[in-house]
Amino acid sequence: MGQAAWKGFVLSLFDYKTAKFVVAKSKKVGLLYRVLQLTILLYLLIWVFLIKKSYQDIDTSLQSAVVTKVKGVAYTNTTMLGERLWDVADFVIPSQGENVFFVVTNLIVTPNQRQGICAEREGIPDGECSEDTDCHAGESVVAGHGLKTGRCLRVGNSTRGTCEIFAWCPVETKSMPTDPLLKDAEGFTIFIKNFIRFPKFNFSKANVLETGNKHFLKTCHFSSTNLYCPIFRLGSIVRWAGADFQDIALKGGVIGIHIEWDCDLDKAASHCNPHYYFNRLDNKHTQSISSGYNFRFARYYRDPHGVEFRDLMKAYGIRFDVIVNGKAGKFSIIPTVINIGSGLALMGAGAFFCDLVLIYLIRKSEFYRDKKFEKVRGQKEEDNVEVEANEMEQELPEDKPLERVHQDEQALELVQSGRKQNSNCQVLFEPAREKRQAMPARVPDCLLSASVCIPPSRSGLQENAFVNMKPSQILQTVKT
Repeated sequence: MGQAAWKGFVLSLFDYKTAKFVVAKSKKVGLLYRVLQLTILLYLLIWVFLIKKSYQDIDTSLQSAVVTKVKGVAYTNTTMLGERLWDVADFVIPSQGENVFFVVTNLIVTPNQRQGICAEREGIPDGECSEDTDCHAGESVVAGHGLKTGRCLRVGNSTRGTCEIFAWCPVETKSMPTDPLLKDAEGFTIFIKNFIRFPKFNFSKANVLETGNKHFLKTCHFSSTNLYCPIFRLGSIVRWAGADFQDIALKGGVIGIHIEWDCDLDKAASHCNPHYYFNRLDNKHTQSISSGYNFRFARYYRDPHGVEFRDLMKAYGIRFDVIVNGKAGKFSIIPTVINIGSGLALMGAGAFFCDLVLIYLIRKSEFYRDKKFEKVRGQKEEDNVEVEANEMEQELPEDKPLERVHQDEQALELVQSGRKQNSNCQVLFEPAREKRQAMPARVPDCLLSASVCIPPSRSGLQENAFVNMKPSQILQTVKT
């Protein structure tokens, strides 16, 4: 960069820019500006303040506790179990009543298992064999039921068999009933008690009606008009979650019970109510070889000889996850001021957009751009500019090129011809001047008649000659 460029850059650092307001008589830009203002205003009023309630201070650190209880009985009569009555202690796991609980709807029972030697179940790759060397003693069967003893057990003349194992015998069967064992589970009831607290506002509430009536919870059921009786029918929950009870009871599944608390603490506490949503959390439409939900548990006994045995149960059923979410809001001046300031900033963005349209996009953009941006110098800078102009004017004759001198000579000839015409003008207008002697005239006659006597310029050369002449050459003193 040259010295002049650096000087200009340094001087530009001390420039100050201030806004200049220009009223543009453009209907298109004016309409666009009003539409933008109206849109931003509606956005602030409707979306920001009415819907989102951004004037409130929000507390999302919800503290929650959930207690659940399941009630109901079921009766079964099977060849394996015989007649049996199932109550809460049999089909609810765990029995403490937490926010995650499981209700048994189907069972595969392997009774009277004792520790001993037996054959591994067919269909397990690591337990299959054709000779004893395929079963390494002391190794566990991968995805199997026990430890290999080193023998290969074959049935009849078959060339393939299964390894002998030390396990709880007999091993679990692979069969599965076609109908759920506990069909009556659809009528079970679930009581979900929820306590919540918003620590920022020290606000607490529960989803159970505060009443002195001891029989209230024994006679009521949940409905859209009875939100404070959180007793749900199990079949209704499954239906609200979009599932079929017979299907989910056969292979099991996971259902979410969502409790939402959206509290506006600017209103009374009675307006802070729970909202319930239900959905199936495991995707039943996924093609998977491990669909549903199941697990195993056992019940242990001892015979009269003191030998331990057990009943192994593979339980299918419905797992319920109670999920609590919520937020509370209350008026606060800080978020209100912040959102109003954001709205004003959006207004400024609208004006900025209209400025871009005005000075760059419309037809008369250059005209509006010249009106909007103006450079103003200080008084001293203006004086310096005039002094520099005078100095340049004085130095001009010394360095004037030959063409400029030729133009000045032509200009002098034009002036002399103009004087001759002025003398003719005096003769032409002499009679008129004698008549006007009696009139007080302060304007010279030659000036009055100059527009008639002096012929117009017919070439650009004459115009340039008059422009380039010095004031001392083209100005004349006229006396009356």
